[in-house]
Amino acid sequence: MKETLRYLAGIAGPSGYGSKSTAEQVTEDCSSLVSSPLTAIITGATSGIGAETARVLAKRGVRVVIPARDLKKAVEVKEGIQKESPEAEIILFEIDLSSLASVQRFCHEFLALGLPVNILINNAGVYSKNLEFSEDKIEMTFATNYLGHYLLTEMLIEKMIETADKTGVQGTIINLSSVIHSWVKRDDFCFSRMLNPKNYNGTRAYAQSKLANILHVKELSRQLQSRNARVSINAVHPGIVKTGIIRAHKGFITGKN
Repeated sequence: MKETLRYLAGIAGPSGYGSKSTAEQVTEDCSSLVSSPLTAIITGATSGIGAETARVLAKRGVRVVIPARDLKKAVEVKEGIQKESPEAEIILFEIDLSSLASVQRFCHEFLALGLPVNILINNAGVYSKNLEFSEDKIEMTFATNYLGHYLLTEMLIEKMIETADKTGVQGTIINLSSVIHSWVKRDDFCFSRMLNPKNYNGTRAYAQSKLANILHVKELSRQLQSRNARVSINAVHPGIVKTGIIRAHKGFITGKN
């Protein structure tokens, strides 16, 4: 209860920041930490937390790569960032995280550029009220929130390790999860219950995808440590943020909650 009150009041924690701290405040001293520009890949950067993260990192001199399902929105975000930070380097790609083929295509196209990868922020997310399936015949929420990001990370991890070794700058992977993951108990992590439209529960599906994000972080962290790789991975709960995250029947709004 005490921690909840501190959070709601915005009282700073051990890091020196609290729930009322802005992205600009947190990154004030970051631009002077490295001699060469960093490269960050941010999913879900056309709205919400992702868009703000892209704006602030670009302002701090980071090269920002935005893989997006809606390229029109991505262009609008890029133009907005460059209006504030004219020197910002923003690279756009098309991706549909619910499609394994699309994720693979993005990774091949990006890696072909020969750019380093210092930061990977797996931020995009969807919430679906009704049972839907991806083109790979996988439940849509799990396919987008977890499986697409899992494949994206797996295909980029060697480049991140290589970048860290060459530059001496530790790589960072962030999985945006949610405290709602705790709603899933050990005996309730079950996909078969979600595959019947009559029994489908969008909140349970979302919670399971967020728990999967955390389990991915724990296992990959173990693997990276065993390799002595200079790449860290963490899962974070972003707090209570009002962003668009509903997947409608004929529309798609990405964001993070």
